Amino acid sequence: MTQAGTAKSPRSRTTPSPTPAKAAGQAAAAGRRIQVRRSGVHGKGVFAIAPIARGEIVIEYKGEVIPWEEALRRHPHDPKDPNHTFYFQLDGDMAIDAKYGGNAARWINHACTPNCESDEIDGRVFIKARRAIKPGEELFYDYGLIIDERYTPKLKKEYECRCGTRNCRGTMLAPKR
Repeated sequence: MTQAGTAKSPRSRTTPSPTPAKAAGQAAAAGRRIQVRRSGVHGKGVFAIAPIARGEIVIEYKGEVIPWEEALRRHPHDPKDPNHTFYFQLDGDMAIDAKYGGNAARWINHACTPNCESDEIDGRVFIKARRAIKPGEELFYDYGLIIDERYTPKLKKEYECRCGTRNCRGTMLAPKR
């Protein structure tokens, strides 16, 4: 990956994945139980307004599906904040650009100890609950950003994490393996 800051989230699964059609139906039903509002972590965030069960699909991450090459061409969306994008990298050489046709999922913030995770099913990304989520809780998933260059203190600062969890890594970058 390049400096574009694309979020390719971990694909760990707590429950078996449903079919894309079933997942989309679950996401549509769950969409009535979340709300976008100001976040204490960063800008806007997504909050539960009703209980969400562990393993439940909360929302589909929607937007324009584009080749990675096009994502690089479009980058940055905002020259004043070049590392902020609404890109979600898919398996292969494609990405979702939620700046175009995106929904509330683009406002889900990062946390090092998240209550949600992403699941890619047939080129579509669904956000699901890793644990039961109570009304009023903000939704988070681990962005796990992957950058090809060496992780320097300056680079980690550019992708600073403000989640404040006990296990905070201090950065939204995925640990190097």
